[in-house]
Amino acid sequence: MFRFLRRQANRWLLLLVTVEFLLLAASLNVAMRLRYVGHPADLAEVSHHLPERSLAFAAVMLMGMVALGQYQSHMRTSWFGLLARQAVGFLLGGLGLFVLYYLVPQAYVGRGVMGIALVLSFIAVTAFRAAFLRLLENKVFQRRVIVLGAGKRAEQIHNRMRRQSDRRGFTLIGFLPRPGEVISVPAQYLISVETSLSAWVQRERIDEIVVGVDERRGGLPMEDLLECRQLGVDITDLATFFERESGRVQLSLTDPSWLVFSGGFDATPLRRLSKRCFDLFIAVLVLALTWPMMLMVALAVRLESGKDQPILYRQERVGAQGKTFSLIKFRSMRTDAELDGVARWANKNDDRVTRVGRFIRKVRLDELPQLWNVLKGEMSFIGPRPERPQFVVDLGKKIQYYDLRHCLKPGLAGWAQLRYPYGASEADAVEKLKYDLYYVKNHNLMFDLLILIQTVEVVLFGRGAR
Repeated sequence: MFRFLRRQANRWLLLLVTVEFLLLAASLNVAMRLRYVGHPADLAEVSHHLPERSLAFAAVMLMGMVALGQYQSHMRTSWFGLLARQAVGFLLGGLGLFVLYYLVPQAYVGRGVMGIALVLSFIAVTAFRAAFLRLLENKVFQRRVIVLGAGKRAEQIHNRMRRQSDRRGFTLIGFLPRPGEVISVPAQYLISVETSLSAWVQRERIDEIVVGVDERRGGLPMEDLLECRQLGVDITDLATFFERESGRVQLSLTDPSWLVFSGGFDATPLRRLSKRCFDLFIAVLVLALTWPMMLMVALAVRLESGKDQPILYRQERVGAQGKTFSLIKFRSMRTDAELDGVARWANKNDDRVTRVGRFIRKVRLDELPQLWNVLKGEMSFIGPRPERPQFVVDLGKKIQYYDLRHCLKPGLAGWAQLRYPYGASEADAVEKLKYDLYYVKNHNLMFDLLILIQTVEVVLFGRGAR
């Protein structure tokens, strides 16, 4: 039974979402009854369409928590951080409920009921999440994993997944070296198999074997692996394992054959159509919601810089298939920022940034004019951030697979912006590429929606802005 639960580890997140959704819906029902306790006639009168109201309440509150990254499987934070994010998520959800009740008055439940429901649901969700995360930390419910190989490639798991938070979904039993392999893993992590591999795997209740040998040609015990596969044990390539567990592509483990055969890179007509419809809908919606702020930003830039200075700033960027386009932003730097014509990265506390510019960059208001680029089809709403041609040429020569990020339209928001701070160097570009390639390989409509919602967190907390 425990092995079945461990093998379904990728479904724990769905279980968390489902139970918390039900807890949120139940909280509104309980709040309604508490508010009108002793008044059955009033309760009957206000309980019309209560199931629908409960589902709407749960959906809006859930979206608030999603926006703060509460369901991001790769998030690493403390208990206090989780609680703070949940509090802000509930605040966003509460604001969303006010908007919902304004747009759909029939869904309104009353301030008293809503207040009680928010308190009850916060307590219920906090208690369940604490128990749930404690359960996940129990090794009984984690996948038992061994690594086939103990050389340089296998060592990367030991080096890059040292923390317990990096191994939240699995327990690493050890490394099984291959004959003739140069050992790079510390001796205390090595394991030896005296019987057949399949018998040992059965005895130790192993759920997954990660293939991480340095030389795969002639170095894999294919018959043993096939026997293990027949027993239901997952056999996973090291690069795929890293991609799944960390949410990024590990460039040092990547080769062209893996990129070709690992799946992803969805470019079907249906996917292109869904992405374009998503872009147009979200761009129009955001434009309708933010045009007053855009007017205020334009006024602030004009007042600070004077009427002879431009409000908007156009800059050449590289788009899909390497084609360039003119990206539009609110001007946040002095007009003489690159008077010598040399492209430079924006640094922390860059003295070229104006006072207004420092604020609008912090809250990402400077990027709102890029909605026009999205509407024109030069950009997507979600995708890798577009870079300047000078940087692209230089980075393309130094970083392998860098040009793969151009197989999609660049985006106003992206997976790399959620997972990594502002990039201002070649080393940062390498790290961001790992996340960009993960998005390029795995993008779909639901992933785009998740990134869009979690971008709210980036704006609220100002992460990654310079």
